[in-house]
Amino acid sequence: MNIASWLHASALVQPDAPALMDGDDLRANYLQFGETASAIADRLRVDYVVQVGDRVAVFMKNSTDYLEVLYAIWWLGAIAVPINSKLHPKEAAWIIENAEAKILFSEGGNLGQVVNLWEGCKEIAVDSPTFESMRASSDELTVPALVDSNALAWLFYTSGTTGRPKGVMLSHENLVTMSINYMLDVDQVSPEDAILYAAPISHGAGLYNFIHVRRGAKHVVPRSRGFDPKEILDLGERVGRLSIFAAPTMVKRLVEEAKASGRPGEGIKSIVYGGGPMYIADIELALEVMGPKFIQIYGQGEVPMTITSLRREVIADKTAPRWRERLGSVGTAQACVEVRVVDDALNDLPLNTPGEIIVRSRAVMQGYWRNESATSEALIGGWLKTGDIGHLGPDGFLTLTDRSKDVIISGGTNIYPREVEEVLIRHPAVSEAAVIGQPNSEWGEEVVAFVVPMPGVPCDVNALENWCRNEMASFKKPKRYEFCDELPKNNNGKVLKTDLRQILNDGARSTT
Repeated sequence: MNIASWLHASALVQPDAPALMDGDDLRANYLQFGETASAIADRLRVDYVVQVGDRVAVFMKNSTDYLEVLYAIWWLGAIAVPINSKLHPKEAAWIIENAEAKILFSEGGNLGQVVNLWEGCKEIAVDSPTFESMRASSDELTVPALVDSNALAWLFYTSGTTGRPKGVMLSHENLVTMSINYMLDVDQVSPEDAILYAAPISHGAGLYNFIHVRRGAKHVVPRSRGFDPKEILDLGERVGRLSIFAAPTMVKRLVEEAKASGRPGEGIKSIVYGGGPMYIADIELALEVMGPKFIQIYGQGEVPMTITSLRREVIADKTAPRWRERLGSVGTAQACVEVRVVDDALNDLPLNTPGEIIVRSRAVMQGYWRNESATSEALIGGWLKTGDIGHLGPDGFLTLTDRSKDVIISGGTNIYPREVEEVLIRHPAVSEAAVIGQPNSEWGEEVVAFVVPMPGVPCDVNALENWCRNEMASFKKPKRYEFCDELPKNNNGKVLKTDLRQILNDGARSTT
């Protein structure tokens, strides 16, 4: 099935329901949304000869146009290649060429003037008369193209922190499975709800559009076209029943604004967080300030947003047995997912024993675009090797420790940076912390902590050393502290530990 049929159905059943909103201003109802997507699809097919299976890239900031373009791509059976708008033009051009995108939708239509685009690609500016004529070329609601469920719909390029990004191939079935899991294990959606795109539509936030389209809910793009905590609190009060997907760093900023302003998030129904570690101290404060609005998901681009979920009621119920232990987990397997923790030979490990997390589900990608070697390394016997390290508890709750490449081995003992970071972040003088390993001739590796102090709060090595001595085993304690104004992060708010390692390497070279 073509996932664009969900918009087609909503346009027929709920034509007058509000669909696309700029801030709290209505731009289109569901019939208009469907007609516009259908019209753009028709012009792509007729004027640009885009066919089923062709790739169409989207290099734009968040907007309601973005959603219209995505559904136009799927409407004609093509494959969307959403590219994070914060990437460098050269990085975007590489993705466009690797995907052999036939069309590029961009903000100003000038990417091809900045870098050399693949010769087979034509660029269309969404703020041009050409695009406006495409949008208005028809008011007929055609039927989306018939495609197989296994046909590709979304070609997602990973962040590429260890080299060139890889194109994750997601089919219509992958996206449908992800959406079903959302309703079963993340949050219920009704036509009265609204989803806010404060994080990039090109990534996780955009993937949650599908179930909201199917249910005929509102799609809200903030006027800032990004993440502004005050604006989000305002929209919650004005629009109501707002759901947001956010990285933990975004949640932390939103909670800080809510606490400082005395506004607990009225009208915000759900805050789904994932994409990085949420420290226990941070989620406890979030509950205290904003109440039971929070849901955690664990997923990867290779199995989009769909491995485990830590439900709202589990996060909020402080009276439950092992509440804090569960709060530090990523929850239990979502409905259409099998999760195992295994050793290097893919043998299941005992409960509470760390190992690599592997996953089997109809949400798992079909592979990496034109990269058979990477595909064969990641997909083995129907299971996806996530590269994440964690352990399963007797009640089925999965706790992440780290990426396999981030585990520190000191004196033959595994040290999980997440454990050390959890301790550091609870110190009242610490705003953020990230822990990595540095080569050591005697121990193999030693623990190094990068620390961002709280503004205006004294923070020194002795204070942190004493704190860690009272909170963790001696072998886990950082052997070195680096204080900094901020931690390097990618466009999705993930701390770039590769950059931290580079900082240490550069420092070592400069002293030799």
